[in-house]
Amino acid sequence: MQLTDLSFEQHFVSELPGEAEAEPFPRQVHGACYSRVRPTPVAAPKLLAWSEDCAALLGLSGTIDAEMCSEVFAGNRLLPGMAPYAACYGGHQFGNWAGQLGDGRAITLGERLGQEGIRYELQLKGAGLTPYSRNADGRAVLRSSVREFLCSEAMYHLGVPTTRALSLVGTGERVLRDMFYDGNAAPEPGAVVCRVAPSFLRFGNLELPAARGDQVLLAKLADFVHQSLFPEISGSGAEAHGAWFGEVCRRTAVMVAHWMRVGFVHGVMNTDNMSLLGLTIDYGPYGWLEGFDPDWTPNTTDLPGRRYCYGNQPGVALWNLARLGQALGGLGVTEDAVRAGLDDYKLTYEATFGIMLANKLGLDSIEEESKLIDGLFSLLQQVETDMTLFFRRLAEVPMNEDLPPWALEPLVPAYYSDNPPGTELMAWLELYRTRLAAQGVDEAQRRARMDAANPKYVLRNYLAQQAIDAATAGDTAPLNRLLEVLRQPYAEQPGQEDLAARRPEWARNKAGCSMLSCSS
Repeated sequence: MQLTDLSFEQHFVSELPGEAEAEPFPRQVHGACYSRVRPTPVAAPKLLAWSEDCAALLGLSGTIDAEMCSEVFAGNRLLPGMAPYAACYGGHQFGNWAGQLGDGRAITLGERLGQEGIRYELQLKGAGLTPYSRNADGRAVLRSSVREFLCSEAMYHLGVPTTRALSLVGTGERVLRDMFYDGNAAPEPGAVVCRVAPSFLRFGNLELPAARGDQVLLAKLADFVHQSLFPEISGSGAEAHGAWFGEVCRRTAVMVAHWMRVGFVHGVMNTDNMSLLGLTIDYGPYGWLEGFDPDWTPNTTDLPGRRYCYGNQPGVALWNLARLGQALGGLGVTEDAVRAGLDDYKLTYEATFGIMLANKLGLDSIEEESKLIDGLFSLLQQVETDMTLFFRRLAEVPMNEDLPPWALEPLVPAYYSDNPPGTELMAWLELYRTRLAAQGVDEAQRRARMDAANPKYVLRNYLAQQAIDAATAGDTAPLNRLLEVLRQPYAEQPGQEDLAARRPEWARNKAGCSMLSCSS
């Protein structure tokens, strides 16, 4: 099926109140879940990257018309059935209530019934002004758009719950941005990403009407969430809302456990960036742990408090869920129901991450392995250790009856220092070997489990920056090569080993390769 054959639906806008189409000047929007708004056309749209996997979800197959895709997914042309809008929501940012936020540069085109009867929303990020743009221009730059496009697809293939990305289109226009918030704004090439998800509803969609005391709008939106996102939950009213809140808690726990499993740090876990479906959403100043450090955050705006650092993510998600539960209190959802959902979050996270960590080590379980686990995380912090490489290469260390003298050699590339913790590491490996033996795990079983749980390829910031630099210069080959490799993160992929290497020293403090800002 080709792009022009697609049909689009509009359940969100047909079932919820919104503003009629109007000029996108900044304003407070009351009594509405969205505002009708059209994308702002761009000068010279050009398709830079395309995800065939994501296209297949929507029923798109075969050779695509690049010119048509460029026009549609830059926002220059609407297909029949598309009725674009920007959503209205609020949120807590860095722990403080921020009031109305909304889709300031994202415009949803419509919904498409895709594979297995799942409805998907298509949303353009960087498509122009909306009523929620505040003092911004509604646009996105190429560097942030490349990062969002690549990371959406990389996370999906890692097995992490996530929104998807269909396309990356250059706009042919320049966008003024102050990358470091230091008063040195400069023009950058612009781009638009088409994001895809069953829903882009966030915690903040419900928080805003609750904060305003708009019980009528809150009830309509909560009913829509129940019926469209969690139709398997029976009943109605407060009891049903409490039940689907519990499901949001469980899904969020699974999502965060996956983040921790692969060493992903979101960087800006505000409640407006938390999906009601437990999907990773809004890829901004994210990063992967390279030197293992629970206090690491990729977001310069998150300093010095490090609220959103790697080690805080499970607790922040719980705090965010509590804010959602508080919003639902206005609909009669009881404190007991909210507490039960939050308890479910804790139990689900602990159980899920426990299973994931056991798989990362090739063990049957880690329920009685506190000494082994505590010793491991202590070791990872003694000397700067690349998390991805350590776990992947640990599978290559032979766990036979006696550890050979060269047992540490497979792990050497994981260390940023010439002096890995030899004695302590050998002692830990010996403990690890005895635990594998006690659980009856043989070498083949261990290796299979570990290789399926520990990716070889992740979207390191320096790799993304190299793709950005090349694309800025007009060369999209590195971007598309990286996309293809990230589609098989657990495979060996001979000839692609350079994309699995630890961060080079030149990238340690280079802009875009370590810390990032929220600038986009």
